[in-house]
Amino acid sequence: MTLQELLGVQLPIIQAPMAGVADSELAIAVCNAGGLGSLPCATLSLDAMRRELTRIREHTGCPFNVNFFCHSEPVPSPAREAAWRATLSPYFEEFGIGADELASGPGRLSFGSELADALAEFEPPVVSFHFGLPPDDVLARVRAWGARILSSATTVEEALWLEARGVDAIIAQGLEAGGHRGMFLSDDLNTQTGTFALVPQMVRAVTVPVVAAGGIADANGVSAALALGAAGVQIGTAYMLCPEANTSTLHRAALKSAAARVTAVTNLFTGRPARAIVNRLMRELGPTNAIAPAFPLAASAIAPLRSTAESQGNTGFSALWAGQNVSGCKEVPAATLTRSLAGSLTEAEHER
Repeated sequence: MTLQELLGVQLPIIQAPMAGVADSELAIAVCNAGGLGSLPCATLSLDAMRRELTRIREHTGCPFNVNFFCHSEPVPSPAREAAWRATLSPYFEEFGIGADELASGPGRLSFGSELADALAEFEPPVVSFHFGLPPDDVLARVRAWGARILSSATTVEEALWLEARGVDAIIAQGLEAGGHRGMFLSDDLNTQTGTFALVPQMVRAVTVPVVAAGGIADANGVSAALALGAAGVQIGTAYMLCPEANTSTLHRAALKSAAARVTAVTNLFTGRPARAIVNRLMRELGPTNAIAPAFPLAASAIAPLRSTAESQGNTGFSALWAGQNVSGCKEVPAATLTRSLAGSLTEAEHER
């Protein structure tokens, strides 16, 4: 079965779910262009998720994907939180931020029974996960309405783990990819490899379709991924300048600047490894720092610092998520980009 047959789409193109950048508008545009649009739900409240899903249902009859995180809830460590805030205190003083302003950062919900209950009202045709899979009983509820299940893997070992638990397709997330690393069996960054090294290894190891993700920005990259055995591709960064994306003005400017050519994997903004454009905080504290609290607790102290700096046009403390290849970022409609990404595929590749 091809990826198109599996997901019910015309093109082997999945728009990556990007929290804070993508919402229903981008997902709808990609779906209606023949790809699989994705709605990131990890930072949405239940009411917001329902509103977004209702809008998708109203504006497209095509299959779509909803994405969730599956992280373990961290155990708060007052000592570690205090050390983190002490590390950031010079910046608080610089921007005149008081202790009473250290509010919580954006929440990241892990998929569980409550989210499954809300999602069941809509029965989305595709559900994808990051950081592994939810508990078996919760996952069974998603399968009960016939949803196709996808999840990210950053190593062959993770791919085998996912296949053993019955996923329908695996997203091979190469090290080039922007945003959070989907790693879940190990926190060792030395296990992480590039997309075009990872994909053929994963294709040989599993029997389910493999979707290439990371560093793919144009039709040539799509064709190269398919030539290595991928059944399709997942693309995020290239969509970030589309008018349907809700990428902030400052983030857009960063993506169009020379700074976007230098990215690094960092844990400073959330507590978990994620690729972003290198900025002041990453340079001065190092991209990864053991003092940062566990995911997603690190975001709490960063939030007021980020918002204050951004109000002054300063992105030195912002999570400027981006992959290593921003060459495909274009200010064109998402439908145009989706079709151009698939533009060089041969008929045989369309039928894979």
